[in-house]
Amino acid sequence: MTTTKQRLALAICDFLNTSLTDGTLQADDKDNIDIAVNCIGEAFGIDPSDKAAVSEAIGSQNLLQIYSVYEKLKQTKPAAAASSSSSAASATANNNNSSSSSNGPTEEDKKQAESLKSKGNAAMAQKDYPTAIDFYTQALTLNPGNAVYLSNRAAAHSAARDHESARADAEAAVAIDPKYTKAWSRLGLARFALGDAKGAMEAYQKGIEYEGNGGSEAMKKGFETAKRRVEELEAQNDAPAARGGAGGAGGLPDLSSLASMFGGGGAGAGAGAGAGSGGMPDFGSIMNNPMFAQMAQNLMSNPDMMSNLMSNPRLREMANQFQGGGGLPDMSSLMNDPNIADL
Repeated sequence: MTTTKQRLALAICDFLNTSLTDGTLQADDKDNIDIAVNCIGEAFGIDPSDKAAVSEAIGSQNLLQIYSVYEKLKQTKPAAAASSSSSAASATANNNNSSSSSNGPTEEDKKQAESLKSKGNAAMAQKDYPTAIDFYTQALTLNPGNAVYLSNRAAAHSAARDHESARADAEAAVAIDPKYTKAWSRLGLARFALGDAKGAMEAYQKGIEYEGNGGSEAMKKGFETAKRRVEELEAQNDAPAARGGAGGAGGLPDLSSLASMFGGGGAGAGAGAGAGSGGMPDFGSIMNNPMFAQMAQNLMSNPDMMSNLMSNPRLREMANQFQGGGGLPDMSSLMNDPNIADL
């Protein structure tokens, strides 16, 4: 039989482990969390990996939810919070000392909780979100394992733009009753608002599955919105790679379009042709020109400048002259053109 302090230690370990999977902490923090959990387990003589023991310790709500209730009560009604905390502590002690006592709310508790929920709904209709949150919190104090109250409070948190709290409430709600599909919808909304479009997709997908028959229009619309955002993010991530792959090895910009302007067909094409024969000019000698080398270096550092170079009328005039047999113009005079020199 575990003691109260051992159950609290198990709840802390559960909170730490959950923080790795819900996005609160990064994957890089896993080693530190594992060490902390192992140390707590050894110090209190508990097994944090024992799911049955953890479930018995935290009941229907995790440590974050319990603390959230405490914070809300403390902020809205300090005096009542002290009384509620004392009552909760007394109730916990009674539950620990008497195995025969009921762990669930009484019928009177449920009745009062429903009344508080109704008041919360009325406050939501008036867009008085802090009051609505307070009523739902009071209802949860009487009936902590009610997924509807958690889901409603998640909606109030979202309306008040407290998306972190909304996500926590919605995740607790779906854990208690995964068939209550409104909670999946509210979880999807909270995750999307926090920038987790993929997580939002997963939540809406679960909601569609539990609704059956292909899901409601609202749930499908939420899924499609999240899906589009995921695709947009993937496209944005792929774009830099595509731009980086457009150049040659080492980041050299693709000069094939420039070569075609001079009648060249690519590497090795017209290798034996001279500058005045209409073939590809000798780029080796051109690159020995310091001004052209500087321009090439600028192009290497900014491949997007190639489009500007190809649309430059002076360069096209030079290409037409070269293709007509007029030979390659003097590079010094070319580089004196301010439009090209700026490159």
